[in-house]
Amino acid sequence: MFPDLITIGNFTIHTYGLFTAIGLLAAFYMGLYFAKKEGIQEKHYENFFILTVLGGLIGARIAYVIEHKEDFNSILDIFAIWNGGIDWFGGFIGGLAVALTYIRMKKLPLLKMGDIAGVSIPLGHFFGRLGCTSAGCCHGKPVPPDSPFRDIAIIFPNNPHCLAPQGIPLYPTQPAEAIGNLTIFLILFFTYRKKLFDGQILGMYLIFYGIERFLLEFWRGVTPPLPYIGLTWNQIITLFMVFAGIFMILFLRSRSEKA
Repeated sequence: MFPDLITIGNFTIHTYGLFTAIGLLAAFYMGLYFAKKEGIQEKHYENFFILTVLGGLIGARIAYVIEHKEDFNSILDIFAIWNGGIDWFGGFIGGLAVALTYIRMKKLPLLKMGDIAGVSIPLGHFFGRLGCTSAGCCHGKPVPPDSPFRDIAIIFPNNPHCLAPQGIPLYPTQPAEAIGNLTIFLILFFTYRKKLFDGQILGMYLIFYGIERFLLEFWRGVTPPLPYIGLTWNQIITLFMVFAGIFMILFLRSRSEKA
């Protein structure tokens, strides 16, 4: 775990920030590749991407700060996003709100833009979770001594910039999610070329990531379960994602077959 990649004097390149930047670039160019295939004007896609990312970052940071108020000692800490600390679902909601607004303003094809986002997000998310591993955010629960997962547990070293509990074995939630996102991206990338209708890729993404995140929440040590339910609020959101994805695919496939 290397939260600080390079330090020269007072200037530090944080590993989390580097992986986030790589993830944004990878998602941008992957989306641009499919936007051209879908006949979307490059300027519209670029504006769509930039505005969506900004909305996503703001939403992600706001959600993380609300969820982890105890980690912030000053107003400046709230803006130090390069140190790690964003909430994926906050980013999803913030980015979605901005994306839908821009699509409506420019009258872009909603389902085609959704498919472009569906194949791009898991690629960027893959690099983002590598950054989370380096910073220690989104960490897992402590692994019990008798657990079969003890051998793959992560032990974060003593570091002032590490956001995870240090010196104890934790479930490897960050690399597990990174691998899952990379797998989702590969499936959607190769499916995209043979998709049967617009909206299929987005629907598949909602289903695949919803299932992945629902299961990983049992390992995560960040969000406590809700009283009487036994599930985290993230798991409730992922269930809606899965049901929305299933409904989308069934409805759009039926409409496509009738057409």
